[in-house]
Amino acid sequence: MTSLRGPPPGEQGREGAEMVRAALSPPFLLLLLSWAPRSEAAPDQDEIQCLPGLAKQPSFRQYSGYLRGSGSKHLHYWFVESQKDPKSSPVVLWLNGGPGCSSLDGLLTEHGPFLIQPDGATLEYNPYSWNLIANVLYLESPAGVGFSYSDDKSYATNDTEVAQSNFEALKDFFRLFPEYKDHELFLTGESYAGIYIPTLAVLVMQDPSMNLQGLAVGNGLSCYEQNDNSLVYFAYYHGLLGNRLWSSLQTHCCSQNKCNFYDNKDPECVTNLQEVSHIVGSSGLNVYNLYAPCAGGVPSHLRYEKDTVVVQDLGNTFTRLSPKRMWHQALLRSAGKVRLDPPCTNTTAASTYLNNPLVRKALHIPNQLPRWDVCNFLVNIQYHRLYQTMCSQYLKLLAAQKYRILLYNGDVDMACNFMGDEWFVDSLNQKMEVQRRPWLVDYGDGGEQIAGFVKEFSHITFLTIKGVLPISRAISSFFYSGALRTYAASSREKARCACSLHIGNGWKTFWTTVQRRQATARKWRSRAAAKTQVLDPHGTARKDGRKGRGPTASGVYRVGRSCHTQDGGAAAARSLRGGTSACAARSPGPGHKMAAAALGRARRRRQNGRSSRTCSRVPSSPLRAVADARNPLGSRPLHC
Repeated sequence: MTSLRGPPPGEQGREGAEMVRAALSPPFLLLLLSWAPRSEAAPDQDEIQCLPGLAKQPSFRQYSGYLRGSGSKHLHYWFVESQKDPKSSPVVLWLNGGPGCSSLDGLLTEHGPFLIQPDGATLEYNPYSWNLIANVLYLESPAGVGFSYSDDKSYATNDTEVAQSNFEALKDFFRLFPEYKDHELFLTGESYAGIYIPTLAVLVMQDPSMNLQGLAVGNGLSCYEQNDNSLVYFAYYHGLLGNRLWSSLQTHCCSQNKCNFYDNKDPECVTNLQEVSHIVGSSGLNVYNLYAPCAGGVPSHLRYEKDTVVVQDLGNTFTRLSPKRMWHQALLRSAGKVRLDPPCTNTTAASTYLNNPLVRKALHIPNQLPRWDVCNFLVNIQYHRLYQTMCSQYLKLLAAQKYRILLYNGDVDMACNFMGDEWFVDSLNQKMEVQRRPWLVDYGDGGEQIAGFVKEFSHITFLTIKGVLPISRAISSFFYSGALRTYAASSREKARCACSLHIGNGWKTFWTTVQRRQATARKWRSRAAAKTQVLDPHGTARKDGRKGRGPTASGVYRVGRSCHTQDGGAAAARSLRGGTSACAARSPGPGHKMAAAALGRARRRRQNGRSSRTCSRVPSSPLRAVADARNPLGSRPLHC
């Protein structure tokens, strides 16, 4: 009972094209079969048999259907099996934010197996897809978002109801796919998922049937007060606020060396904050990447398309300003059509593709459902924000001392800026294990570059990345020495990251404990003087005088160069030794036998006359390599 075909209700909506991108990196497991094994319990009626827009159908299995949420809610899911080994790979849940925005935006423009092209009809394989190493579940939540719906057509909801509905949907997923119930589970998301993920995690941690291992939030909204307060400082020190405005803010919003830009009642302070809100959110700046252009040019805060009012404000900053609340309520009471678009984001391609009748049929979407939009205005405007901070939720998770938690931020995102999240992590008062320090990425000919900054506490890590997630070029794959596994951006325009599969010991070291990190650090310091054998991207061994990876004496973390090769050699590089980047793997190390075996397989393929590269349009994966070897035209028909 997976796909609910009953008539849906109500209007639906659009997704918050807000960020994200990222990727993971477990150890290399070569599949011996050209197809992922068919799951005995997987709902066959939900399997996507042929996805329009692809030049070659994938070898991995994927499913689209509905999960039961709370009450009469039916949440649409799109599940893609791992290209490595579905039987051993972890399960990763992904939620986009909003509130009221679709997770299919993350799938099609950030880190899914396919990236939508500007024509709105073509999909290209994503070489940095998360499903290269994980089974990924994209869930459209809450009801009313994307293709999700409720029988009662009621889409007013709140944080607690959404957490419970997501929890019920997750339980339904494991009922439909029981073969995954014992797999490691990671909860991930971006933006308003800073609320979705920890509230859901608190429910999941109380259910022993789910193997929760950790959670990660990118550019997340963790605390309204810290987000608003930090945003004013961010804007001023990035040259967005003039001296006159800054001086007035200091005079009317601050006292005794403490500023309140969150819920200040001073009339002059409120007036100044309205001006700040306009500059940041309505003047034409890209709130997801301060230094990127605004798609379509400088927009007006409110515009009209035929008979539709288009709003570009997700409502997550300066929520206490009464004029802003009054304006939103006036829109809600208006009789006309209103559409919510994420600011400075062009979602036409994704919307065109997902509203194609052939695509909807392939995804098993009932005909009665309205069109797909990236974000739903009604869900967003009626959403009741119960929590002003996630402090208590994180403290509950940290008290268990068994979950790995990562908060990561691009350093030019203004929607949920890095300062606010760093302040939030600091406010949890956890034991500091690693002081704030830079981490580096080796780009080969480009040399080592600073990729961002990281600091570790016991069981929680805060990481910054140069550039925005995923709205800009995601300059690097954010990983350092086996101590941390995070996300790497991977979308075409938004985040074409040089390397996105990476580091260490698989998901079992997903943000490893401090003891593991310290052991890794000691090991690499002892080997720092020794020459190491390096596997180049083509899978051949060479001698290199570079020092081993891991933290240097100065405490700077280094990450290997990018994985551009689409072949078994690159896969060998990604297999790495335990606890290091999967890019340009270096041995010796705990995983050197695995890397050597992968090298042997790559060498044998070359001796058998196979090219060392597969088509650059196809994701690098052992599954794809074997499938192409057996059937150069692909495992399935080229056209639906």
